[in-house]
Amino acid sequence: MDKFRFEITEELEEERIDKCLAALIDSLSRSFIQKMIKDEAVRVNGLPVKGSCRVKAGDLVEFDLPKARVPDIEPENIPLDILYEDEDVIVVNKPKGMVVHPAAGHYSGTLVNALLYHCAGGLSGINGVIRPGIVHRIDRDTTGSVIACKNDRAHNCIAQQLKEHSVRRRYHAICHGVVKEEEGIVDRPIGRHPSDRKKMAVNERNGKRAVTHYRVLKRFSGYTYLECELETGRTHQIRVHMASIGHPLLGDEVYSNRKSPFRLEGQTLHAKILGFLHPSTGAYLETDAPLPEYFRHLLEIL
Repeated sequence: MDKFRFEITEELEEERIDKCLAALIDSLSRSFIQKMIKDEAVRVNGLPVKGSCRVKAGDLVEFDLPKARVPDIEPENIPLDILYEDEDVIVVNKPKGMVVHPAAGHYSGTLVNALLYHCAGGLSGINGVIRPGIVHRIDRDTTGSVIACKNDRAHNCIAQQLKEHSVRRRYHAICHGVVKEEEGIVDRPIGRHPSDRKKMAVNERNGKRAVTHYRVLKRFSGYTYLECELETGRTHQIRVHMASIGHPLLGDEVYSNRKSPFRLEGQTLHAKILGFLHPSTGAYLETDAPLPEYFRHLLEIL
């Protein structure tokens, strides 16, 4: 079991115990913390917490977190749209609705399940049994290029390029509103949303630097077709950045409150271009994922 022990500071005084712990531990959801409190697993000054309470400066909060059982991730014969493959890496054009790696509620039907079958288990092990081969990811409802690594040497090489922001990642997107400038840069830090831990937000206080370059591909009545290039790679970066400048992505049900007149499943965002230095040859390699059918059809309608 992992043991947690905190002394409450003045900044958190009079905060509700569940909100306090959620602020202190990013990896735990509020609902999980509330369940621990309900089970009387959280102690304040040695006594189990019963129901909701507010903490005071100097209070000692303790609880034991049981280690989660790692589920068995099974290979599944799921068709893959392979853009490039060799003995080191594989680049896949991920479809809409597919989760990249297993997580709570999604232990089958993921890209990892498909890769385990296709590669016969031959994937890098650096990210453990849940995320074998996975060196980066895109959202469930974002389509396009994802690279996976077949050995640890390739994984370390690609991971270092991602860290240095030298991997070229160009996305195509459709946003609400008509973007006036032909091109622009959004340079705003991104971090957890201050009140909704499941969302990201422009966060000047606690966010990490995030930079998105964009250029207009075509303007329509009320919408703009864009190419967005990532300089950094924060969670939901393009979605958060475009929403922050008043142009949320069409179909984005998380970062936009604008209704879509089209029948869409999530944001119109496609990881089109992925470029990197090959881990064995050092040569620059670039893949181009064709736009999915729904995206092409939507452009024709617009």
